[in-house]
Amino acid sequence: MKRPLAITVAGLLSLALVASACGTTSKSGTGTTKPGGISPAGAGSQWTTNHPFKVAWIYVGAKSDAGWTHQHDLGRQAVASAFGGRVQTYYKENVPEGPQVTTTIDQLVNQGVNMIYATSFGFQPYVVAGAKKYPNVIFEQATGTDLGKNLAEYGAAGEDADYLAGMAAGYATQNGRIGFVAPYAIPEVIREIDSYTMGARETHPGATVQVVWTNSWFNPAAERQAAQSLVSTGVDVLGDGVDDPAVGQVAAAAGIKWTGYDSDQNQYAPNAYLTNAIYDWAPYYVRDVRAAMEGTWRSHFYYGNIADGSITLAPFGKSVSQTARTAILAKEAQFKNGTFNPFTGPVIKQDGSVGIPAGKTIPVWDAHNQNALSRYTLSWFVKGVIGSAKG
Repeated sequence: MKRPLAITVAGLLSLALVASACGTTSKSGTGTTKPGGISPAGAGSQWTTNHPFKVAWIYVGAKSDAGWTHQHDLGRQAVASAFGGRVQTYYKENVPEGPQVTTTIDQLVNQGVNMIYATSFGFQPYVVAGAKKYPNVIFEQATGTDLGKNLAEYGAAGEDADYLAGMAAGYATQNGRIGFVAPYAIPEVIREIDSYTMGARETHPGATVQVVWTNSWFNPAAERQAAQSLVSTGVDVLGDGVDDPAVGQVAAAAGIKWTGYDSDQNQYAPNAYLTNAIYDWAPYYVRDVRAAMEGTWRSHFYYGNIADGSITLAPFGKSVSQTARTAILAKEAQFKNGTFNPFTGPVIKQDGSVGIPAGKTIPVWDAHNQNALSRYTLSWFVKGVIGSAKG
């Protein structure tokens, strides 16, 4: 999930309730809706091939990255397919997290775009400003927290499927030493690593996950270097949270196993591949665009999950044993029916102290107490992680 370079809550509107613990209690995902909204000019049946509804996506990477941006672009393609000529889609690739976002927004609005999806959290301050500047355009920010009359936030619990991928890694490791190539030391990535580690330690008690940071979402050269450094320490499984399959290629060359991220990456290193979390944005995008076209769109905070299909587990690689498959699928069923949440205590921190007390489940995000412990503010590693959560 992209991607908070810093959790900022400036301008966050008061929500009616605290977001519940991610994805284990509702088949429709976790979310809140703010009363009111906007109706683009011509909302309803007036959108035609001669007068299409225009929707744009701003990507932090390339749609060919085989990961995060690729999955968002599949969602864009699903929108184009669902509505035919009544919708016209646009996208901007490789937009850096900085002032260029404002320029991109201005360009899109000047093209007559009715709705804009920004798919990296580093875009958020520019999107917030854009929403204020263009009140008749709908804006949506991936993995953020700021809301407005014409601004919504959306995300999905990739960390839940990371738990399942961690279980696969735990089954695969022989020596209990797993390596993880991570992008940025931010809550989104920290909760991913924590969940992955807890999953690995469920199936291989005592296993460790050693983290190396790259400080980039997409830098294959840095990722290969990080992965190779982990291999040199003796890990026999690699995992990652970056936007491409470079880590898997290192694993394949070293003859060890690997869990990927974002999309089904089996094809890039089939002998090494185990499984990974997949983001499926298509249902959300289609549903959301339809609401905007019909004039029923409302500002909201949405966090999808395994139960509602926003998050899935990729098909298993050929080396995953039947024992592992059975256990992982049983745990996946618990995520779906709401009987398991990795962030229900007791959860022990890396330093041995209690991070989440027994019986307590932390929420996705607490809008009433923005500094409270939640998935969106998690800043520490769990027991079993080697490395610093500060990067």
